[in-house]
Amino acid sequence: MSNELLLIFTLLVEFTLVIICHKFLGKYGLYMWIAVATIAQNIEVLILVKAFGIEMTLGNILFASTFLATDIISEIYGKSESYKAVKIGIVTSIIFIMISSSWLAYAPSPNDFAFGSIKSIFSYTPRLMLASISVYIVVQFLDVWLYHRWWQFTTNRFGDKKKYLWIRNNGSTLFSQLLNTILFNIFAFIGTYPAKTLVSIIISSYLVFVITSLADTPFIYLCRKWATSPDKTD
Repeated sequence: MSNELLLIFTLLVEFTLVIICHKFLGKYGLYMWIAVATIAQNIEVLILVKAFGIEMTLGNILFASTFLATDIISEIYGKSESYKAVKIGIVTSIIFIMISSSWLAYAPSPNDFAFGSIKSIFSYTPRLMLASISVYIVVQFLDVWLYHRWWQFTTNRFGDKKKYLWIRNNGSTLFSQLLNTILFNIFAFIGTYPAKTLVSIIISSYLVFVITSLADTPFIYLCRKWATSPDKTD
């Protein structure tokens, strides 16, 4: 299967898993997804691939899925629960940095076969994770704030609180993802890749985020349709 088809398949599978987590576990399923995706995307982002004629790092779709999760929480459960989800992602990153860094302190046995591979991967993790945490704090809190500002705007402008979900969903995510793409890739990869490659990664990453942001709209509508949430707060 080509990289292009794999990316499309990955998007459909991961976004579907987000709504399945919510369907069966409610907001706690989304909290769980955010924790898992936060760890996985910071490992996956080390892989550089070429698809659709451009170079890109993996991890973009997983990271986009965390925005989908927080937007679903904002829409159904309210702002305070979304901020809680962001904090879960931050704490998860910090704990993972501590655990993965401790692995490298051990002296491997002469019979060990995995330490070299582990070291080559996770020696980069602290830098990536620190960059990720710093940017994550900014853009995820910004995304939640923008989501509710757009919600307030559409409610005041059109007099209907439920309509125009697609505006608040995409209006918040597209701007947040632009900021995320620029800041994360500069902090994480400057000095690692040539400037031309870094610019290519930034452009391609944001193009992926634009596509994933638009693609997640039907999923959030479906979650809202399914939702029964007596604990929803405005």
